[in-house]
Amino acid sequence: MSSPETDPPVDPAEAVSVVAPHLRALRRRAALTLEAAARAAGLSPAHLSRLETGQRQPSLPMLLALARIYGTTVSELLGETVADRDAVVRAADMEPTVAGGWTYWQAGSSGRGMQALRVHVPYGSQGDIVRVHPGEEWLHVLRGRLRLRLGDTAHLLGPGDSAHFDSLTPHRIAARDTDGVDLLFVHTLLQSPTAALCLGSATTPPHPTYGETP
Repeated sequence: MSSPETDPPVDPAEAVSVVAPHLRALRRRAALTLEAAARAAGLSPAHLSRLETGQRQPSLPMLLALARIYGTTVSELLGETVADRDAVVRAADMEPTVAGGWTYWQAGSSGRGMQALRVHVPYGSQGDIVRVHPGEEWLHVLRGRLRLRLGDTAHLLGPGDSAHFDSLTPHRIAARDTDGVDLLFVHTLLQSPTAALCLGSATTPPHPTYGETP
């Protein structure tokens, strides 16, 4: 990937690119300052400002990074028409996906500020993995019992119980019973640009001081 600061300036006749009008609007929709978005994308604020005013053309790696940070797609960054998001998600349209031993179903539309999932956590799956990442999480137990570690505090949640916490708090989620646990799970996608969420493989090692879970 070439250095952002060495990307050639565009011709004055092309100063207002197709991309530029959307970059600032999408950044503001994501509630990010110019400085915060530039830092997350590995750019200087001045360079991102030039992208937003059409004085520079972004490379594809830049577009991919900005789309991830803003919780959108490269197509939307390029100004392509985004299909209307259906407010209703039918059960028949929820395709199961398996990641890290968990099974989850999309329970909301993509490209939103929050992502809603229905999740099945099997017993013994990722029980020793602790995660820390930006954003907030809310979960609600539908069936079974859930072991939840928040920092150094252990919780046992049953059907009907919920938890809402800052994802920067080290957290660990595991099923208490051998038949697993079913959850509703919501996270703030736009505040988690690294997508280091509770689903899928993890890079954070187990917390060395966590004792026995409930």
